[in-house]
Amino acid sequence: MKLTLTREKLQELSSTARTVRRHIIEMTAEAGSGHPGGSLSCADILTALYFHVLRVDPRNPGWPERDRFVLSKGHAAPALYAVLAEKGYFPKEELKKLRKTGAMLQGHPDMKSTPGLDMTTGSLGQGLSAANGMALAGKLDKKGYRVYVLLGDGELEEGQAWEAAMASAHYKLDNLTAFVDHNGLQIDGPITEVMSPERIQDKFTAFGWHVIDIDGHDFEQIIDAVEEAKTVKGKPTAIVARTVKGKGVPFMENAVDWHGKAPSPQQAEEALKAL
Repeated sequence: MKLTLTREKLQELSSTARTVRRHIIEMTAEAGSGHPGGSLSCADILTALYFHVLRVDPRNPGWPERDRFVLSKGHAAPALYAVLAEKGYFPKEELKKLRKTGAMLQGHPDMKSTPGLDMTTGSLGQGLSAANGMALAGKLDKKGYRVYVLLGDGELEEGQAWEAAMASAHYKLDNLTAFVDHNGLQIDGPITEVMSPERIQDKFTAFGWHVIDIDGHDFEQIIDAVEEAKTVKGKPTAIVARTVKGKGVPFMENAVDWHGKAPSPQQAEEALKAL
């Protein structure tokens, strides 16, 4: 299903994503820790979801009819926190308290302390299982909400992810859409060298999913893929989004060192200028 976004909407999404990336740099620099590389790579996907796709209400985070989102790659929490703050779930001032003792925003998402979170994540490989439960509950309760989950490509080396993928197809969870942030790098290096999950598209197809391959930094492709997923009946959809680790900051792009290292004040200043 091909949609055409207006120039104004594309500009709005691009501007929001740029703001989200600036927040990611500022947050991790202030905290002196965090995961900027994988947060930057998924910023466009999260921006598209929260500012165009998801039916959510920041004034009522627990709205029963809301769409659900699970950040399975929980170390990319800075990207999700930035999006939630921009959406109005909590004051933007909270972003500067990332990873501080007693603060709302910890290193990985905690649904009990942060408005707008549907699942506590951090241990990789578990998010799709949680999303399955939400999607199956929606089916059993005859609810109209949809469930979205974002997985890392390195995360797909976890066996539980594929057990969950098998269950998604078995239960015909056509109200479930999984994004794969396919940036090709994980903490120890290229995914193809650590424990290759390639070819990711073929694996999801073999597991009974409808698969869409996109540029994960192209808002039109992201949103068209979501709309296509809504038309698929009887099976879940996997959107394999080809992305760049560290996207938007030249010295971070495709550099594995920035998986879990915060920028220094000088590096943060350089990154913010680039953005």
